[in-house]
Amino acid sequence: MKKLIAAVLVLLTLTFMVTVSASTGSIENPLITLSYLDGAFSNALKTDIASTLGNASDRALSRLDEIYRTYVGYSFTSRFINISLTAGDTVLLSSGGSFILLAGSASLTVASGSVIDVAAGAEAPSGSALIQYHRYFCTENTNATVTAGSAVTGQVDGYYLMDGGGANVPGYVFTDVSERDWFFAAVDYVYNNGLFAGTTANTFSPATPMTRGMFVTVLYRLDGRPAPGADGADGADGGFSDVTDSSMYYYDGVAWASANNIVNGYTDGTFKPDRSVSREEMAAIMHRYASYKGRNMQTQGDTFDSFPDGDEVSSYAVAAMRWAVSWEIIRGSNGRLLPRNTATRAEVAQIIFNYCEQIG
Repeated sequence: MKKLIAAVLVLLTLTFMVTVSASTGSIENPLITLSYLDGAFSNALKTDIASTLGNASDRALSRLDEIYRTYVGYSFTSRFINISLTAGDTVLLSSGGSFILLAGSASLTVASGSVIDVAAGAEAPSGSALIQYHRYFCTENTNATVTAGSAVTGQVDGYYLMDGGGANVPGYVFTDVSERDWFFAAVDYVYNNGLFAGTTANTFSPATPMTRGMFVTVLYRLDGRPAPGADGADGADGGFSDVTDSSMYYYDGVAWASANNIVNGYTDGTFKPDRSVSREEMAAIMHRYASYKGRNMQTQGDTFDSFPDGDEVSSYAVAAMRWAVSWEIIRGSNGRLLPRNTATRAEVAQIIFNYCEQIG
């Protein structure tokens, strides 16, 4: 949860910023200065956050996230995602949220607090028209609404709530994925980065179990789909008796993963590409993939020990699961690891998204 609300934690960084002599919003100083933000953010809030770092702040941020998502219905994204609106549609923004208008016309209504036009370095008044490519940032205790005056494309981050029949995220048209789903940002990421394909032209099938063949294929795409002869992807089938048909979607991925010691087969010489991948298998494969990529393999803290079913993890996957949990790549389900359970496509999308954010 440490990176969950970047807009709040950025206040800590602001505490150490040096105010330059150039005027706010100028070419020399295009960002908001600390002296300006002091008028919008309370020093008490910054002090409270600084004094409660650690478990207390994590619990507070988790509670805040629960309130926004569960009780208010907001979605959250820690990075900018593209959205599109039709005339009359709205996007509700809360503290720490931002909106950038890419095309079309839209207006801003501020119900409480302040919204800052970051590009201009000044407060944006309620009722004003949004300026293209300017970032509008909600300060502390702010609730604001962006209303589309025409067809609009833009970007949003932080907590947001889209309202209107035409509001959607371009790039895919999955009828079984809503912007209010907990996995929405993850599905948007993996689809638009070419890591996942839909199960049909307009469905993602988030509850469908992920197979071993699917999972290895996702990692193969994440690695840039090495061509035969590159990085060990020699086009061989890995020696698996059930991976011999080069026309199968998973063939190249399995060959690449086997050549780079990212996957192991079964004692009978098979890979079982159509078998559902378990959560502990997934942790082990991701652990080997991260090692292959030269990523940080250090385990941080003892988060793993807080899970009551940690002793159910198979011995071969314990180190991998400890690593994955410590980096918040795998965060458990209802306080449990459920290592032998199969993983759904939505869960795997979230785990890949977590890996890309935390590890790279």
